Amino acid sequence: DAWRMLRDYFYDPSMAGLEWDRIFDRYLPLVERCSKREELDDVLRQMAGELSALHVFVYGGEYNIPNHGDPMLEAINEIASLGALLRRSTEKFGYEVIKIPETDPDFHMVDGLPMYSPLSSRTLSMSGQDGLAPGDVIVGVNGESVMSVPDINMLLRNVAGESVRLEVVRCNSTSKLQEARKLKARLLESKGEDATESVFALPEPLIVVPLDSEGNSNLWYTAWEWKTRETARHLAADAGFTLGYIHLRDMAGAPAEDAFVRGFYPDYDKEALIVDVRNNHGGNIDSWLLDVLQKRAWMYWEGRSTNITNGGLGWDEQFAFRGHLVVLVNEHTSSDGEAFARGVSELGLGKIVGRRTWGGGIWLSSDNRLVDGGIATAPEIGVYNEHIGLGLKIENMGVVPDVEVDNNPRAAFDGVDMQLERAIEVLKDWLESEPIVLPERGPYADLSLRRGVDDCSL
Repeated sequence: DAWRMLRDYFYDPSMAGLEWDRIFDRYLPLVERCSKREELDDVLRQMAGELSALHVFVYGGEYNIPNHGDPMLEAINEIASLGALLRRSTEKFGYEVIKIPETDPDFHMVDGLPMYSPLSSRTLSMSGQDGLAPGDVIVGVNGESVMSVPDINMLLRNVAGESVRLEVVRCNSTSKLQEARKLKARLLESKGEDATESVFALPEPLIVVPLDSEGNSNLWYTAWEWKTRETARHLAADAGFTLGYIHLRDMAGAPAEDAFVRGFYPDYDKEALIVDVRNNHGGNIDSWLLDVLQKRAWMYWEGRSTNITNGGLGWDEQFAFRGHLVVLVNEHTSSDGEAFARGVSELGLGKIVGRRTWGGGIWLSSDNRLVDGGIATAPEIGVYNEHIGLGLKIENMGVVPDVEVDNNPRAAFDGVDMQLERAIEVLKDWLESEPIVLPERGPYADLSLRRGVDDCSL
């Protein structure tokens, strides 16, 4: 079934010059040795891989899943997350909070997903509680000591989205209960009694709602997005220009469109713009993004009290970006993320900085389903233009950036983004050679009679 679907859907009717019937004969004997769907998937991948096309994926179908697709059984084994980096500490008899990810304070929920850590003050303040800080220690979960189990995750199974009682020792944060204990300590000290134990040694309860694995991954990724955006703006300010920064995780539907809108329109009038499609998973909105970025200002608006510098109507076409554009890519930029980068390059909209991309330039619709509901996707739609042949020099090649720079793993671990820093350098040099200048209005028309003219005769 998979062989037939690939034969009928693959964009190249010559099957890349392969003798496709012989490919079938080669792999059919292996099917007889498969004892489960996962092994059949491996055979299908090898067979489809003969086409050397990047948009070939094998997934779905009838798997022998232990949980039988039962949500209750799956939830039992799911590990919830407290949305923080923790470290087991035998000296402190608990798990020390090392880091709590910080995200954009303007967004609590985006596309239905929480943006703040369950331990953050931004989350807990809504229930009248105080958040934790790095250095605080979690000593108990729902009445059980965290040191009584090999890992705290054992106490967080099947509790995602539910209220969980933590016992915490606040070493670096404060709370209303701690303030009350301090007040009690001062009263005891005024009576000559020892108050150290009553203030610092006792843990206090904290009710939190842990995240599921998807929510936790989204939290950390969102924190990286916000940190990168803030870093980009600081680097640009230090370099002496204004900057907008947009990160697009993928090009898939409304969430991707929302991400672009949130990043672009508040900063469309900046001198420079970075569209970061590193790690982009693809989708199908490149044409819309390119359409927005191709707008050009050709007329400017000015009234008695407002103009293009103080909040007036700006220019026409409305929200046209007038500055310099850099697109950040890396080896994980794939599919429509690559098409967007190639479009920016082909249309002369900006420069590409980073690493050569994934290399998937033949598009697909993923509609060639197999008999059991699985799929071995067939790249169905070849793309080209008058300058570049099929694949747009993306397929099996990837988009090669104008400025190639890699992120050093050690530096990246320490929080240094060498690709972002290089993008800022490229924009700084570009602005120095081609500054973005607002046009001058020119003089108002003088319709008065000139001196020495006594009448209106010619």
